[in-house]
Amino acid sequence: MTRKTSLGSLLLAGAAAYGLYRLSKMSTEERNGLVEKGRRLFADNLGNLKSALGRNGSSPDARINSFSGDVTYGG
Repeated sequence: MTRKTSLGSLLLAGAAAYGLYRLSKMSTEERNGLVEKGRRLFADNLGNLKSALGRNGSSPDARINSFSGDVTYGG
């Protein structure tokens, strides 16, 4: 059985290829600025996501330990 390629996946592949092309043409300073901008955007909008999921790097069981009392069963 063959799978038909949709227009959305072709557009996504084209956008990715264009992004890689633009990235390859950037200077090192421009790349570093883009990386820093992405880090700021992530920290401003999704910074609390790491602590909410318990992924703070303290232990492999950090998520289990930090949410251990949140779930109640029964009743």
